[in-house]
Amino acid sequence: MNLILLIIVIILVIFVVVTIIHMYNNLVGLRNRVKNSYAQIDVQLKRRNDLIPNLVETVKGYAGHEKGVLEEVTKARTSVMNASSIEEASEANNQLTGALKTLFAVAENYPDLKANSNFQQLQAELTETEDKISYARQFYNDVVLKYNNACQQFPSSIIAKMFGFSEEAFFQAPESEKAVPEVKF
Repeated sequence: MNLILLIIVIILVIFVVVTIIHMYNNLVGLRNRVKNSYAQIDVQLKRRNDLIPNLVETVKGYAGHEKGVLEEVTKARTSVMNASSIEEASEANNQLTGALKTLFAVAENYPDLKANSNFQQLQAELTETEDKISYARQFYNDVVLKYNNACQQFPSSIIAKMFGFSEEAFFQAPESEKAVPEVKF
């Protein structure tokens, strides 16, 4: 009888240890996916930041008196480059996106600029990059959701607290884009 009880206890201990190791490894894997998906956003943001000086120079040649808009784009780009947290990066990127929208709206007033092949190419590349950034943000938020769920759900939440895993922040849409349009029937 003692031997059977001992075997049951050993099997139970092994099961608990294997379960803890599995939950820990799952949390590590999810945390690394969050870091990787953020790095993918970073790659696309760097690409966008590299395109902006060329765009600003092209616009300056046609719409040099639109200094305020060009300065706003440059200032927003600098904020993106200096962001040190996900929240700061999200806010700075939202400002840059708004500044670029303003810049493209201003470009509508300059037919020669709109017809410039360099401007058209830069605009197309920026549009493509913005799409990639949107997809990367969506993927990041999906991964963060899985990771945060693992940090909050029982029993992995116990392992997360024991080993210092903490929740990650989501990329947020700017307040102006969060408003739900009123639908009338």
